[in-house]
Amino acid sequence: MLELHKDALEVEEILLRWYKQYKDQNYGALMNFIGIVRDENDIDGLSFDIYEPILNSWFDGWQQKAKEQNALILMAHSQGNVYVHESSYVAAVLSPKRRVALEMIDAFVEDFKAKAPIWKYDIINGERIYAKDRSTPLPNSGLLQ
Repeated sequence: MLELHKDALEVEEILLRWYKQYKDQNYGALMNFIGIVRDENDIDGLSFDIYEPILNSWFDGWQQKAKEQNALILMAHSQGNVYVHESSYVAAVLSPKRRVALEMIDAFVEDFKAKAPIWKYDIINGERIYAKDRSTPLPNSGLLQ
């Protein structure tokens, strides 16, 4: 399940909803990762643009990998502005065995940082400034300028 939300995520609502939805489906582990905007480089927050067709394709590939291990991946991400100490990213892996969930959440989050078509901007004094120095080019593409 992939969810896109406007602005900051309501982390508690998302995690509780996911837990309630899947707790009776005989998964033995629910591992999550929560991304929180840090107070650094004089930013007020971050702003995100997402190219949904590529994100959906990338996410579907991960769902297939998870399915091969009887697991399921859940992800929520922000579009728009997320301020310091708010959350922009929540990911979770459900699996029958904890080792699968532990290993898969690590690989999923690392691949997300490297390949997801999400462009990040710093918000400084109300302006969006492309964070080129902290961006990774997508495979076969280049950076969005």
